[in-house]
Amino acid sequence: MSRAASGRWTNWGGTAHCAPSRLIVPQSVDELAAAVRAAAERGETVKPVGAGHSFSEIAVAPGIQVGMSGFQGVRAVDADRKRIILGAGTHLHQIPAMLEPLGLAMTNLGDIDRQTVSGATSTGTHGTGGAFGGISTQIRGVTLVDGTGQVRTVGEDDPDLKAAALGLGALGVLTDVTLQLVDAFAIEAVEAPADADETIDGFLDRVASVDHYEFYWFPHTTRTLTKTNTRLPAGTPANGPSKIRRYIDDELLSNGMFRVLCTLSATQPRVVPAINQVSGRALSARTYTDRSDKIFISARNVRFREMEYAIPLEAVPEALRELRATINRRRHKVSFPVEVRAAAADDLMLSTASGRASGYIAVHRYHRDDVRDSEAYFRDVEDIMVAHGGRPHWGKMHTRDAEYLRSVYPEFDDFLAVRNHFDPNRTFANPYLRQTLGD
Repeated sequence: MSRAASGRWTNWGGTAHCAPSRLIVPQSVDELAAAVRAAAERGETVKPVGAGHSFSEIAVAPGIQVGMSGFQGVRAVDADRKRIILGAGTHLHQIPAMLEPLGLAMTNLGDIDRQTVSGATSTGTHGTGGAFGGISTQIRGVTLVDGTGQVRTVGEDDPDLKAAALGLGALGVLTDVTLQLVDAFAIEAVEAPADADETIDGFLDRVASVDHYEFYWFPHTTRTLTKTNTRLPAGTPANGPSKIRRYIDDELLSNGMFRVLCTLSATQPRVVPAINQVSGRALSARTYTDRSDKIFISARNVRFREMEYAIPLEAVPEALRELRATINRRRHKVSFPVEVRAAAADDLMLSTASGRASGYIAVHRYHRDDVRDSEAYFRDVEDIMVAHGGRPHWGKMHTRDAEYLRSVYPEFDDFLAVRNHFDPNRTFANPYLRQTLGD
């Protein structure tokens, strides 16, 4: 179950590192509870880690690191209520195969599926769609081991679920989650190039009229790529480009060629505007239909660093205009497109969409770009988002602290009260949580 940690842990984006004192990989809830209880008695800290796909330092484990591979798979199915209980270490990409025989699907997904279900929900991972919330809003119950080693079940009628469904790993180690599912469905995806000004000006209307809408703006250009996803009944025939054609487009071009261009841009930043101009002009339209998860998910094989903020939905167009002006004024050379999405308001205490319909602006830098240039870009973006009352994605890079976060989360102190109840001795604390939640 346990062994000394061998070397340093690094996340996918290379933005977080640690050298845990010990790694444990429990195979049962009882083993995990005993380990947490013993650690708490010794005054050690404990931190679970999933796929390492967060860009913030939320999963950094200065003390004991918990591997979640022992908590995977289906625990129970309630077909009548369209619910499933999954081990918290189950990866998102494993779930569709579990749901297909049941004729069910997750309501919405983000565009990356490498995360564990507990890691994705604990950090507020989301997709897009003006009528749809983040993945955490699909949770109807959790089981966790709290900071004293006690096993707790938090059901849908328990007010603490509004904290535990998106708990930042601050309340305990999740062992299973109960998800509310929907009938399986297909999606028709329409991707099309567009003018940046027209796309930005029409963003709110498109969010209101389309099931799932997002777009990418290519810095240093007037071009965007819009993505419109329309939900269709299950069984709608798949069509569009062949699997070979989509492999060429998505893997060889979108990932392979893009990696080459990013590598060139990192060594020769002055060529970035010209490369983006060529990329923007090369965009082409395509329409295809497939099972929902196959449309939601995109391959992301080029490594990057990311910052994303949620701001009031109506503020998105103005914030984007400010971002475009800032990139020009500050002469940032940005090879990665800016991603823009939306989500419905929800009632989770620390959801980035808590109490307000939200727009999401995500900015990226190639992982080999100059670190100082990247940090300067992120600082400028953060200044814009903070001016609009922005809430940083918990799993992505930001510099906000508890004082600021309290000002943008009405239920911030309510969450801290739940935390005091679940982890009174801060067994699950780490530097990130001390920064964002305070002591």
